[in-house]
Amino acid sequence: MKILHHGAVNGVTGSCHELVINNSTSILIDCGLFQGEDSKTDLAIGFDITNVTALIVTHCHIDHVGRIPYLLAAGFKGPIYTTKASASLLPLVIEDALKVGVTRDPKIIAACLSLLAKRIVAVDFKTWFNLPINPSVNNAENTQTAKARFQRAGHILGSAYVEIDILENKSTKTTPNNTQGKSTHRVVFSGDLGAPYTPLLPTPKPPYKADTLVIESTYGDKNHQGRKERTQTLKKVIEGAVADNGVVLVPAFSIGRTQELLYELEQLIHSAPKNSPWHSIHVILDSPMAANFTEQYRNFKHLWDAEAKRKVAKGRHPLDFKNLTTIDTHKEHVAIINYLATRQTPAIILAASGMCTGGRIVNYLARFLSDKTTDILFVGYQGRGTLGRDIQTYGPRNGYVFVNDTRITINAKVHTISGYSAHADQKGLIKFVTGMRKKPNHIKIVHGDDDAKNALANKYREILGEKTFVEIAK
Repeated sequence: MKILHHGAVNGVTGSCHELVINNSTSILIDCGLFQGEDSKTDLAIGFDITNVTALIVTHCHIDHVGRIPYLLAAGFKGPIYTTKASASLLPLVIEDALKVGVTRDPKIIAACLSLLAKRIVAVDFKTWFNLPINPSVNNAENTQTAKARFQRAGHILGSAYVEIDILENKSTKTTPNNTQGKSTHRVVFSGDLGAPYTPLLPTPKPPYKADTLVIESTYGDKNHQGRKERTQTLKKVIEGAVADNGVVLVPAFSIGRTQELLYELEQLIHSAPKNSPWHSIHVILDSPMAANFTEQYRNFKHLWDAEAKRKVAKGRHPLDFKNLTTIDTHKEHVAIINYLATRQTPAIILAASGMCTGGRIVNYLARFLSDKTTDILFVGYQGRGTLGRDIQTYGPRNGYVFVNDTRITINAKVHTISGYSAHADQKGLIKFVTGMRKKPNHIKIVHGDDDAKNALANKYREILGEKTFVEIAK
């Protein structure tokens, strides 16, 4: 057994890991798109998929699933295992990815989605399922089986970490009657782990054990604000931002971050006094994708945490409240930009993409980035080489960026609240390992910038000692 990495080793995008079980069988875990400075013009699958018998999808963010159409085009014909909620989201994500980055030809899109639908196998959390294993070519005496199960990762709706058990039956001719020896190796792939106490979804619980762990490290060198503190920060930033009747632009991923922010904004409006300005603030969700995903969040209420379920039981609608307006068509999108540009009215706009690499948020930035009454609120990680990272870097010093090839001076105020990241922080990543009853013998760190990976590796070595081999994946 060995693990190969086809992405997310030099940054936080392109997650794709290959678990080589024997010389004729491999399992892929995720097949994501490269973004930011990691992005590539040639998206063809650049590794041999001859022995790949299955794909396991941990969750539906584009940096974990965006290369699936290229995998299908390369001839992959195996099952795509994922959770039931992710199975409902995946076609929506792939359709949007095709329209944005490949083609708008409805026939090609329909053909790809039809092929995808035939491959998807939806599985419940905590349910073991068998993986397709081809017998080893050069070692017929040893037989292998493998099974996997999804555990809740708390990152976005349907997100999971996956436990894979590889069972090897070894023929032992030196023992009486040629008896069989059995050994099991458990490999855990973290996918993206959620932060504790985030809205809507429960905190992930560590697995009982792992022999080998492949773990993300997005915030391996940082810790988030507590939920109460970050909610107060959000409240303070928005109240200051709308005091001059300007707009607050929030670049947000369509899945996960958008729904968490809607949940928090509903709470702030609900808890505000009757005469508070909060009740007159427009919350604009300008993303058909996000609107579709929000509907799926409502469809899967049984996966919400206890707090969210209590609000629903009291008749509240955390993801569909009075102040919320959803923008659908491009015509409506253009109209709302013109409306906000000509009328001084406080508004909070949530639009994708989360790293400002595309989507409708770019049009808002082009129009409002130079306006002193504008505030930009980053609530998630901004990858290297993205417009979001550039605005974070140059905004505080009144610098400039290029938006749609036009140079724009950043007069808007720039804020960052890291606590709203859907990723676990350093404490969470450490707890995921220390919470295991049987600690891993081997940890491979992926999906992080160099500083984050190195800091997390050093923490693991310090805490776990020499019994665990910790390495940064290459």
